[in-house]
Amino acid sequence: MRARIYQPAKTAMQSGTAKTHGWVLEFAPASAREVDPLMGWTSSGDMEAQVKLRFETREAAEAYATARGIAFDVTLPHDRRPNIRARGYGENFATDRKGAWTH
Repeated sequence: MRARIYQPAKTAMQSGTAKTHGWVLEFAPASAREVDPLMGWTSSGDMEAQVKLRFETREAAEAYATARGIAFDVTLPHDRRPNIRARGYGENFATDRKGAWTH
């Protein structure tokens, strides 16, 4: 049983950083998914793949995994690069524009 510890990224529907500060322990799938011949649904007998445990810190997730003998990999998050100059819509019509404003 192998697990992955990571800090989740924000979803495409988020503009803020909510729910991205905690850490998640997620188990890797132990078996491949199978297609049900009658309905065509995919299924798996692996119940641990459905489990996602959330922790406040990376150290807490690592301590949980080591206490229970779970092998794990830690994926560190990438640093965000904020915009150098955030401008609003009103800046399109500013009088101090450096370049020519054309349609």
